[in-house]
Amino acid sequence: MNRRQRAKTVIELEPRRTPSTETAQAPAAIEPDPLYGVALLKTALELKRRQDGSPEEILRDVLARMRLPEDEFRAWLSQQGELLSLMGGER
Repeated sequence: MNRRQRAKTVIELEPRRTPSTETAQAPAAIEPDPLYGVALLKTALELKRRQDGSPEEILRDVLARMRLPEDEFRAWLSQQGELLSLMGGER
């Protein structure tokens, strides 16, 4: 073995176990797609840039271009609104 070479050690870790109390208390949350935030930003930019069309139409166009399912996106969006109201924000 050369001085510059290091011995490679492989350590296999066990998967993290969650207690059953944590899993029972967690609400059913929709798995957020990382592109949902990007879709929101693109929608905001399109709303600012385009004067024609309703916000609903623009949102549908953005979701179609990004190939995101509209029903899952809207469910995630409503979940974010509920989270905001729980944190003391206004809807």
